[in-house]
Amino acid sequence: MRIGLFVPCYVDAFEPEVGIATLELLERFGLDVDYPFDQTCCGQPMTNTGCHAEAAATEALFVKNFAPFDYVVAPSGSCVHQVREHLTAIPQTDEVKAVRAKTFELVEFLHDILKVEEFPWAEFPHRVGYHGNCNALRGIHHARPSELNAPFFSKPLDLLKKVKGIEIMAPARPDECCGFGGTFSVFEPAVSAKMGYDKVSDHAQAGAEYVVSADSSCMMHQKGCAERIGVPLKFIHIARILNGETA
Repeated sequence: MRIGLFVPCYVDAFEPEVGIATLELLERFGLDVDYPFDQTCCGQPMTNTGCHAEAAATEALFVKNFAPFDYVVAPSGSCVHQVREHLTAIPQTDEVKAVRAKTFELVEFLHDILKVEEFPWAEFPHRVGYHGNCNALRGIHHARPSELNAPFFSKPLDLLKKVKGIEIMAPARPDECCGFGGTFSVFEPAVSAKMGYDKVSDHAQAGAEYVVSADSSCMMHQKGCAERIGVPLKFIHIARILNGETA
């Protein structure tokens, strides 16, 4: 099984350790993982801003880079949602459709494709609160949104519960948006900040030491909010925990 590793822009720029952890984690399962060096953005910032047509060249490059692989895996629910649902500024050839269909976020790849049952190398003896990115939650169905009257499920929590020593603390409003929203945080900074303050306060009141997420973008926003209002939380991507980091 050949895996193309897609590392989002913000991970590459601000949290490269997440990309490294994703690579190492996939290789632990004996997968042949490659990183196309000329990859760039998936086009999400342009699409979010209403400039979808301007994303065409970026989308075409994404398809060119990842067409040869059996699966494309990325440590970002929002970027994978962009590829699967909004990579439409270019003609929808069979090759484009195939790339979109085989692009998976790390959690769902481990949970749904590899069906991982254990992480024997992983131990994280801390109290954690999980943050579900909105696109991951409702766009690629990481978990059941609270507004649906349906049986509960959570793919990220299923994986985290297989980590030795971890204690999961449930916030009062588990799937409330943190206010990042990409360009939303630029155009509506006051609203975005207030939503972030509410989110980190909810995690702190639940007793979490760490906030864990499958999306570094939301965690960067929440980290800044926590620092500004003095909430003593730490933040870590789920890939790093599943790969065996202890703190």
